[in-house]
Amino acid sequence: MTVRRLGAGLVAAALITPALAACASGTGTAGSTPSPTVSASGTASASGAPVAGDAKQALLDSTKEISNGNFRFTLAGAGSTVEGLVHQPSQSAAMKIAIGGPTSDLAMKLDVVHYKPDSWVKLELAGPTADSLPAIKQLNLGKYQHLDQNRIKGNRNLGFDFEKVDPAGSAVLTQGITEVRSTGTGAYAGTIDVSKAAEAGSLNAATIAALGTQAKTVPFTAKVDPQGRLSELVLQLPAAGQTAAQEIKMTYSDYGAATAAQKPPADQVVEAPAELYSLFN
Repeated sequence: MTVRRLGAGLVAAALITPALAACASGTGTAGSTPSPTVSASGTASASGAPVAGDAKQALLDSTKEISNGNFRFTLAGAGSTVEGLVHQPSQSAAMKIAIGGPTSDLAMKLDVVHYKPDSWVKLELAGPTADSLPAIKQLNLGKYQHLDQNRIKGNRNLGFDFEKVDPAGSAVLTQGITEVRSTGTGAYAGTIDVSKAAEAGSLNAATIAALGTQAKTVPFTAKVDPQGRLSELVLQLPAAGQTAAQEIKMTYSDYGAATAAQKPPADQVVEAPAELYSLFN
């Protein structure tokens, strides 16, 4: 296996899109007490429902604070996790990404730091597959590798767009809500049409295509904090083709209280070799 094939088989499929990693457990279950459902167009399915459109509008509004670019977040899917922070005031962001586990043939960990105009990544690859690739020795340097911005421009795996500061794209996802109901204080459930949500970051075009018509009615749950800001969004992707049902969970916290990312110390930085760019392109 070449480094390029390794990248295509692992990174492109899973990085920042945790739903595409190895299969996960089944979907979640709804609460024991049903709540009236309100369609996105504002039609209630049962008498006594909340004022039409209120629940969806609350979720649309809940994502506005994200655009200010000062928060911590997590993304979790089958076999991969991402946690990080975005700090727009300093034009910085940091992410720790893990794909695969101790028993995987190939596991990857990345520590990515962006401090405009620079970016760095520290990479760890482990497992039998990684051990069999001579080129990996040139990547596991144990140091932060400084990235040439011209070579990662437009690369969602290594780059970061400070004009679109939400790695999960929750604002895009909530725009696709087709049905929603309140399930308690600050809690919601319903369905989302993800058929046009490839730009969100938590899904990609291949996942959406595999879902087929199911992409239009993906179940979700959401929570907002006491200030009405999104704190959790969970998508329950149904089984599609060879892929089992999967859950994608994203959380947000520390709105307005995140701190600037820390640049790696100069003595821990080297220039990224060509093999690194091959891995991710």
